[in-house]
Amino acid sequence: MTDFAALGLAEPILRALAQEGYSTPTPIQAQAIPHVLAGRDLLGIAQTGTGKTAAFALPLLHHLADRRAPAPRGGCRALILSPTRELASQIHDNIRGYGRFLGLTSAVIFGGVGARPQVEALRRGVDILVATPGRLQDHVQTGAAKLQGVEVLVLDEADQMLDRGFWPAVKRLSSVMSKNRQTLFFSATMPAEIAKIAGEMLKDPAKVSVTPVSSTAERVEQRLIHIDASLKRNLLSELLREPGIGRALVFARTKHGADRVAKHLNADGIPAHAIHGDRSQGQRERALAEFRTGRAPILVATDIASRGIDVDGVTHVFQFDLPDTPEAYVHRIGRTARAGASGEAIAFCAPDELAKLKAVEKLIAMKIPAEDRRTDAARAEAATAQPKKPQQQRGRGGRPGGHPGHAQAHAHGSPRQAAARRDGGGGHSSSRGRGGRSGDQQRKDRSWREGDFRDQR
Repeated sequence: MTDFAALGLAEPILRALAQEGYSTPTPIQAQAIPHVLAGRDLLGIAQTGTGKTAAFALPLLHHLADRRAPAPRGGCRALILSPTRELASQIHDNIRGYGRFLGLTSAVIFGGVGARPQVEALRRGVDILVATPGRLQDHVQTGAAKLQGVEVLVLDEADQMLDRGFWPAVKRLSSVMSKNRQTLFFSATMPAEIAKIAGEMLKDPAKVSVTPVSSTAERVEQRLIHIDASLKRNLLSELLREPGIGRALVFARTKHGADRVAKHLNADGIPAHAIHGDRSQGQRERALAEFRTGRAPILVATDIASRGIDVDGVTHVFQFDLPDTPEAYVHRIGRTARAGASGEAIAFCAPDELAKLKAVEKLIAMKIPAEDRRTDAARAEAATAQPKKPQQQRGRGGRPGGHPGHAQAHAHGSPRQAAARRDGGGGHSSSRGRGGRSGDQQRKDRSWREGDFRDQR
């Protein structure tokens, strides 16, 4: 496909794209847009940075403009669900840019800010609503949001939206929508278990996969450094002082870990902010703004920033901690080498992270070029030790952790516990937890929550 006009998009959309400087559709856009315009459900898989947002936003805008109808009071005609506040805001900005000449209305809803303006926007009704599932579910429960008029449902980062803590809210929200709606799923990765759930929600979907599932961006140069955990912070400061470092994202596994790394960098004279689910919305927005402008060119984040955050000029991604799930590695390094640029991704691997490294290399089907900076003692210990196999979380009824049954098992409890879980924290305080979970299981659950996978509000 040589240009957007050949896709059959409305002239006002083409005019907006020209102002944005877009002329040629990316492969995911060229292949997905015709299916969406034809009204089909869709499962779209493509690497990060390849234009997935436009792949669903452009035909969605065309559909709404072509079939003009009043926005339902208390609701919307199209709903886009996103896992994080930052991504929801970014999608909403793109929607407004692409649809600037169409006269359609839109709103964005997430937690961390006052609910009254959101209730007012819902009361009037909007054509397009972008939301995180936790806060939208709150509005549905109070009666402020009514979703029966949704014509098109979009799940961005669908693998995360169908997994773990997000699934109960997504399931409840979708259950009150019309069964005749069009449903679109987009993601960079799609594990087999999640793909099965997607297959149950989509009706005879078109499937578009323009790159191998879980593949990494070709323009990202990947490096791995074996190092003692105690030496990671000093090595990070050393590498960030090297020439050629522009904007850099540093990923830590937990919120507390991100705070500690940012504090260490600032003490070393390297301006850095931390961003995670415990920061207020104002703090998160200021951190991103200073990162974009270069006032604080180092951003330390949990996986809250691994999905969809699009900041120009990110030259490096550092994985201070390897992620608990190998798919997160792909999303993290996708924050660099975007829109045809190149970038470098450097991962630190402590001796106790070898099993995670093995899972990552199996997923991406390549061995990451590595160097060894461990102490002699740590190197000798690693040579004789056998890496522990990752234990699979199992939910109620023996189901794997990624299945909706696991998420549903955690969806009960007091309102206070439920609110804490939606905000990225919470949990059970007994010595073994619900269902007699062991201390090891509780620690795994806690580390998962601390990684912001439930940043739904």
